[in-house]
Amino acid sequence: MSTVTLGLPSFPPRSPEGAGFLRGTEKFPAAAHHELANAQLRRNIGKATHTIRAKRIHVTGELPDWEELRDAGSAIKTDVMARLPELLEQFEAAVIARGGMVHWAADANEANAIVTELVKATGSDEVIKVKSMATQEIGLNEHLETQGITAYETDLAELIVQLGHDKPSHILVPAIHRNRSEIREIFLREMPDVDPELGDNPAELAAAARKFLRHKFMTTPVAISGANFGIADTGTLTVVESEGNGRMCLTLPKTLITVMGIEKILPTYQDLEVFLQLLPRSSTGERMNPYTSLWTGVTPGDGPQEFHLVLLDNGRTAALADKIGREALNCIRCSACLNVCPVYERTGGHAYGSTYPGPIGAVLTPQLAGMHGKDDPNSTLPFASTLCGACFDACPVKIDIPSLLVELRHQKVEQSGLTAEALAMKAASYAMSSSTRWTAAQKAAGLGRIVAGKKGKISTLPPPLNGWTAARDIPAPPKQTFRSWWDSDEGRAALDQARRGAHPDSEGKAEK
Repeated sequence: MSTVTLGLPSFPPRSPEGAGFLRGTEKFPAAAHHELANAQLRRNIGKATHTIRAKRIHVTGELPDWEELRDAGSAIKTDVMARLPELLEQFEAAVIARGGMVHWAADANEANAIVTELVKATGSDEVIKVKSMATQEIGLNEHLETQGITAYETDLAELIVQLGHDKPSHILVPAIHRNRSEIREIFLREMPDVDPELGDNPAELAAAARKFLRHKFMTTPVAISGANFGIADTGTLTVVESEGNGRMCLTLPKTLITVMGIEKILPTYQDLEVFLQLLPRSSTGERMNPYTSLWTGVTPGDGPQEFHLVLLDNGRTAALADKIGREALNCIRCSACLNVCPVYERTGGHAYGSTYPGPIGAVLTPQLAGMHGKDDPNSTLPFASTLCGACFDACPVKIDIPSLLVELRHQKVEQSGLTAEALAMKAASYAMSSSTRWTAAQKAAGLGRIVAGKKGKISTLPPPLNGWTAARDIPAPPKQTFRSWWDSDEGRAALDQARRGAHPDSEGKAEK
């Protein structure tokens, strides 16, 4: 007899494997090992993160109600996750009522197909793009290229990454791993009609990018954007940026296509006030964004005359179904956690293998794409942290990232079954549960002094213990354990002196 499953609830699907960029090709320890060999990368990232961190501390310290703003942001996002289905339906209705068209995409494949069809319907084979994590997540540029459509990134850092045939390494500053000399070389090599005498001064580099993009702004009829926030009660979308390229993309083309993760909803227009204070201070260390663009549907004769909104799931419903992990969906992509993370600062973003690097990426990526497949690279991401708590302190919406990482570690261990580590823990538990066995284990551990030799440390152990010695040495076991000292004449004499109030080294001269 077959099992009847009709009507039984099932876990929502995660992002499909092989679609987009939510899974790297190797596990974090191996990838990090490669990145740590790049001294220039560490210098670039270290300098940039320290600068942004210092600016953030300064501008957040100016606000006497900063902690109250964080509490408000956390409360709003928690409310959104509790009411997400109804807010999305309200949002959809508001967008349609104001002349927009709404498309629902269950995963990356559906989203890519929808956008491709919309672009082809315009007759254009080129699009200009606003910086968007969602479109990076689904690999939209790469998919459009296979369909004969060229996407031009207009954010300066994204343009650098695109021209360098590279991948973003930071949520906010995708080219943070590049310095000005490297950028100059990329422009000279890849940018058409660039001045061969181009210097590496930031102003010159920006001017070269502006000249390259200006023609595209004026002639390309289709733009693709993401969205920082979507307002449920009005159907308004928001993009915040620092260069003005977003404003050009959002106003000049005839057709605008926005790909937005379903978690980016805010209930009311008034809620936006909180986040327009939290986001710029946390992300760039600015009091406000130089450009904050808001649009609602279509306005005849002003701006794009055709607006499409693609609402992207791609594993978000699966994350929402996790009563503990759903907190990660509160993320507003400010990148503050990356800028304070000691692991990210040393390895950079590419080691995470995902569009979302750093502490929040180590939480969000496994929830969107899963981590329990055989040899899944995502399975190591929850362990890519020291659990120092700096990310929690920096998060503007108070996501408890360390606790979420611990929970994901717990889930991974539970799913892994009987591993070498689990066997080692069982053996340790067995030894520690008996005084006799523990004493025998301590005596056996003393053999480690032979392995340590004259240098007094153990540098190499066989698998699975080599995972420890690959990163650190183990001191040689002491000649005498505490238990053996306790039972020795020396130990008993020391205890007797302690009882009488004398220090064991005082040779009887201490006062009682």
